[in-house]
This record gives sequence, C-alpha cells and structure tokens, in this order.
Amino acid sequence: MPYVQPTVSRQWWAISILFVAASLAGASYNDYASAKQKVDAIEGGSLRPGARVVLTFPELSAWAAKEAPAGVRNPQLRATARDLATGAALIDFGRLERSAGRQPGWLMSKLLDGERPVSVTARIRSSSGRATVDIERVEISGIVIDGRTLDFLIQNFLIPMYPDAVIGKPFELGHRIDRLDVSPSAVAVLLK
Repeated sequence: MPYVQPTVSRQWWAISILFVAASLAGASYNDYASAKQKVDAIEGGSLRPGARVVLTFPELSAWAAKEAPAGVRNPQLRATARDLATGAALIDFGRLERSAGRQPGWLMSKLLDGERPVSVTARIRSSSGRATVDIERVEISGIVIDGRTLDFLIQNFLIPMYPDAVIGKPFELGHRIDRLDVSPSAVAVLLK
C-alpha cells in the first residue's frame, strides 16, 4: 500500500494541471472574445458619443495573439506607468517578412530567420483624435537598443520596410476616437 498514495497524488496533480491549463485557455478565449467585441463596436461606430471602452491587458494580449501576423508568437502587452506601454513577443523576422509578401535575400534570411524574444517600450500620447507614439527602448535577444542607435534603426530600417508606420509624429486615431488613456491596469478608449 505505500505505492497507492504517491500514485493517487500524481494522478490528482496531473488532473489539476489539466484543469488549470483548460481554464487558462478558456480565459484567453474569453479575453479575446471580449476584446474583439469591444474593438468591433468601436470600429463599427455603434457606440454613443462620449463612450469609454476599457480594454484590459489580458484582453489586449489575447487579441494580439489571435490577430498577430505569421512570425509573431506569444505577444504580451502591459503598461508600467501612465502612457508608457511595453509589448513583448517571440518574433521570427524572416517569417514576418515573407508573410508580408517580401522575400529577403540569402544573407538577410540568415540574419532574420529564427525566433527571437523582442520587447518594445513606447510612450503613447493622445488627444483631440490624434496620437503620437515614441519608441523609447527595444530589446532583441537581450540586446538593448535605445537613444541615437534606436533613432537610426527606425529611420533607416523600420520606416523604409514599413512606410505606413508612424513613429514620433502625430497621426489620426480614426473611428471617432478622441484619445487613449494608457494606465498600468488597462487602456481606455474615449470616443468623441
């Protein structure tokens, strides 16, 4: 009988892990469904003027995970201070390029292929239907890029590769959005 106790304990442990995993998967799906419903309501114009829509970071992370392009895995979003947000993910830059219809050459493929942990911290300011995003720090595979080096990479690599990206300049928020209030607990979208 001394083997019965450990065997039963291991079975209960395995069952409890399955329940935790199932509940996390369900929470992630519920977070995605909630975020999608809120985003659809904003984009659909069905909300009344002055409405305030709150998106939690679990909702935003679940939405990003579902909507991310090929080459981006496990995105996580958070804010550590007001108007300061950090996004992290595992990114395969080569696969990301190919999913956008661009085929990197042989040398670039060698440099870009393979997943790397990436973290981007940005300051987000918005008012009167416009927002400005200033990237303050990027970390790729543990290497921090900031300051003048970051500015150089944004101007000479990011903008040429993604000409629609607007960094450091105001842009229209659209969908009647007046401003975004980014806080450590959530992002509130305020409509005009």
